[in-house]
Amino acid sequence: MAKDPISIVQRGNLQNLEKTLRKQWRLGQSIVLCWCWDERGLLVIFVPHYFLGNYCAHRDDPEIATENENYIRALISGRRRKSREELFAVAVRLSVSPTFIKLETPLDESIAVMRGVEEIIRRYGLSFVERRGVLLFDIADFSLFSSFEQASQLNSLSYSMNSVYNKLAARGMEINFARTTTGDGYYVWNRDNYPQSDQELFLFLQLVLADNTMARAASRGNTVPVVRAAFHIGSHYELYQAEGVNPTVFSYIVGDVTIELARILEKTLPGQVMLGDFGACAGEEHGSAEFVQGCEEVAKTLEGLTLMGKPLRALRTWLSREASGGDDSEPLDVSITDKHGIKHHAFNLQGEIEFDDSTLTLGMTPEEFSEAREKSLPRGNGKSDSWWV
Repeated sequence: MAKDPISIVQRGNLQNLEKTLRKQWRLGQSIVLCWCWDERGLLVIFVPHYFLGNYCAHRDDPEIATENENYIRALISGRRRKSREELFAVAVRLSVSPTFIKLETPLDESIAVMRGVEEIIRRYGLSFVERRGVLLFDIADFSLFSSFEQASQLNSLSYSMNSVYNKLAARGMEINFARTTTGDGYYVWNRDNYPQSDQELFLFLQLVLADNTMARAASRGNTVPVVRAAFHIGSHYELYQAEGVNPTVFSYIVGDVTIELARILEKTLPGQVMLGDFGACAGEEHGSAEFVQGCEEVAKTLEGLTLMGKPLRALRTWLSREASGGDDSEPLDVSITDKHGIKHHAFNLQGEIEFDDSTLTLGMTPEEFSEAREKSLPRGNGKSDSWWV
């Protein structure tokens, strides 16, 4: 049995730290921005929950507003631990005073203890992530089913995610995925944020859809959902909401990436899979098409993985292109105008999962998409707010 890297004394320190932070947090009235080590405990910067919004709201000077927002985003991105000098510089800029938290014994500066402090601090604060892949599953026609059918469908989709996670973990691809429900589906993201984490989440999306499709074929009634899905890469904030008198242990995300996914899914048809246009994302060297191509090598490692007892032989995905354009043509651009009149761009994703005795298709072809859109339009309406460009 592996030895716990955190001693009993340091566990006590972490427990006392959390108790103190909970009191200062005051049911979400205050949030933590950053902290630094002190020989007698640690120094923490608390601000009221409305402080950041006010600090970034300079309507009379947009340049100052942008500068302040960029400063706050940098402050709450990545590691929260600062040097003493950095922490006091933050205090001066924000015109706030650090709070000293005394501990019975000094904090051990080992990796395990510092990671524990970071995790606790994040639960009582707000984080910003510049770039992360997020996927959205949505159950089609969810409101038309009975309460029992809705519960069954959500549970079925959840099971598909858990099942795929276990199968990937058994092959050494352990996706540290988090999810939060939308009511009729789930936002899902990889808590890890290393270079390959987005590719792994993208493959996770395809396998979950395949498992869901196979389960639906073997089911009766309305217990397994028809799903539409989208994947996008972008920025977001991460927070922990209050649950009773404590912050939850599960995080929530909101930001550009979740907004874009929601707008894309508004016009996505049942069974369709969409990929956001993230070529212009900060830090993104390649666009959506290059991202899909880059996942091909990782997908090869999945050969032999079983879905409902069937060994997988090959997994292929591609973006829909012009029928006469060939493989070198540009991917078809799906332009979506949302309820606010704002345009969003995405791509139609297609895929195949090959087994020994059959091939499972994912997504919709452009022809299937266009035909389904025409059928869904009201009579006399020759236009759609989602179209191929």
